[in-house]
Amino acid sequence: MKITIVTSNENKAREVAAFFGDRVEVCHVALECPEFRDNDVGNIAREKARFAYEQLKIPVIVDDTGFFIESLNGFPGPYAAYVLDTIGMSGILRLMEGVDNRGAYFETAIAYADLNGIRIFSGRLEGKIVNPRGAGGFGYDPIFEVDRKTLAEIDLQEKSLISHRGLALAAFGKWVDEELLQ
Repeated sequence: MKITIVTSNENKAREVAAFFGDRVEVCHVALECPEFRDNDVGNIAREKARFAYEQLKIPVIVDDTGFFIESLNGFPGPYAAYVLDTIGMSGILRLMEGVDNRGAYFETAIAYADLNGIRIFSGRLEGKIVNPRGAGGFGYDPIFEVDRKTLAEIDLQEKSLISHRGLALAAFGKWVDEELLQ
């Protein structure tokens, strides 16, 4: 089976390929999708999948991820990429100065679109904000800690099993096994 992931982020494409290993052939298309605005990452992923499928006319997956910080009322939420590009991790850490509640979570929604419609699969990873550690990962990985390790301190294979994207991929992979590979 072949799955086409539509993203401009090569790191995401590598995570998806690492998750499926030899089970599924993962192709990457760097199609620029409009940035839909919504507070729900599932709705954003759904609209991106609709656009990508209409453009490419092949089954596709897209994802959208939000980074939600409890003490900041869920900020930056689905605007995590924009916030990372504008104020960066250092800006987030400045906003967190003197804040005791450092709880945060990532949520990823994967949307699969084909001739039969669009399906959404979600994953959520709870953790906390810490000072940067680790040389791996991308995005907020160096400041997001789970079980005493930041995501930047975890190798890609391990990360693909525990991450928000990994959990969403596991739900998608289960559906693929049950519905598409039979």
